[in-house]
Amino acid sequence: MNKNKALRATAMASVLMSGAAWATDGYFPHGYGMKALGMGGASVAMTDNAFAGPNNPATAAFAGNRYELGVNLFMPDRGASRTGASGMNGDADSASKSFLVPEFGYNRQISSDTAVGLTVYGNGGMNTDYPATGIDCGQGAANMLCGNTKLGVNLMQLIIAPTFAYKLSDTSAIGVSPLLVYQQFRASGLQAFAGNPAWTGQSTYSTNTTDNGNDSSTGLGVRVGYTAALSDQVRMGASYSPRTNMSKFKKYSQLFAEGGDFDIPENYVFGLAIQATPALMLAVDYQRINYSKVKAVGNSMMQGGALGASNGPGFGWSDVDVVKLGAEWKYDTKLTLRAGYNHTNNPVNGTNVTFNIIAPGVIKQHYTAGLTYALDNKSELTMAYMYAPKNTVTGTSALSSTPETIRMSQQSLGVQYGWKF
Repeated sequence: MNKNKALRATAMASVLMSGAAWATDGYFPHGYGMKALGMGGASVAMTDNAFAGPNNPATAAFAGNRYELGVNLFMPDRGASRTGASGMNGDADSASKSFLVPEFGYNRQISSDTAVGLTVYGNGGMNTDYPATGIDCGQGAANMLCGNTKLGVNLMQLIIAPTFAYKLSDTSAIGVSPLLVYQQFRASGLQAFAGNPAWTGQSTYSTNTTDNGNDSSTGLGVRVGYTAALSDQVRMGASYSPRTNMSKFKKYSQLFAEGGDFDIPENYVFGLAIQATPALMLAVDYQRINYSKVKAVGNSMMQGGALGASNGPGFGWSDVDVVKLGAEWKYDTKLTLRAGYNHTNNPVNGTNVTFNIIAPGVIKQHYTAGLTYALDNKSELTMAYMYAPKNTVTGTSALSSTPETIRMSQQSLGVQYGWKF
């Protein structure tokens, strides 16, 4: 198989396999591309990779000709518990413990000042899978939210991002990436909400709340970016993506606010890459993700109204501020080492803990490490590891008015092959 055929095959494999189970900075991953993943996600001013689409489209102008194909083994540990509620007391762990998340990036310089690229990546997602039994809500064995089937959700967001970048000068560039978005969702085990008029606003059972299998949604968004060298040692970068309007999940129109609407929130990032010494690069990014502006995500579950209504209950997530710190050290001509730290404020508060049993995106810290080893002057292998220590949120259960706790910890290990041409 020649290089062009291999390129097409690997891109297609990424499209077909990109099921996202991320749940790090809220439900966004802590970084895109294996090099960024090893540096706490810091990447908006870095130009050494083909992942300009999700990071900063402008950096494609300086990335050269390359493609990169990687896969990340994501290993979350999620659970929930309830106390003080007699038969409704319980403790459950989500059964699914590992997910493969592929990624693909391609970049090509088509003239001295113009570059194009393509990135395929999982933007984010959430997965939980709790047992169908374990507590008794007064009508026999039930799951943690009093339903009679396995409890959980599976949200996947896949983005294909073609990129165009143009050099304004030898040291600065602008770029744009249209975002072609496909997302898939399913929910199960929410019968206690579907059959309760207080949540549905109707006397009959809500058929578009739970256990309807997979549903899909599509949308078109955009990311724009800018990068410039501030000096011989310092480069800055910034990128912005407005809210991406998605088509509605019709099978879950009585679960998500606005009749099944689940848009991707507005987000932006800016940062610096600092060449501290000939061998040491330092990077820092600040990212803002405005979850609260998407009603299905940001509305409080306790605000009243029916599930699926125009201003119906949601998960109660607040906006998050993310700080990403990374360091890259060129040990020798073949080996480059990386380390990083990522901190975000937890979007979930105790008032909304019950709904977030199925979406416990409560991680606050990530510690990362990585390396790249040059196989020859054109190809390289990159690895990245992430550890996110357990964080918990406790609040009053909407079902029993007693204490309820959700928890999550994470690890991931990824590998990527890169080729320059």
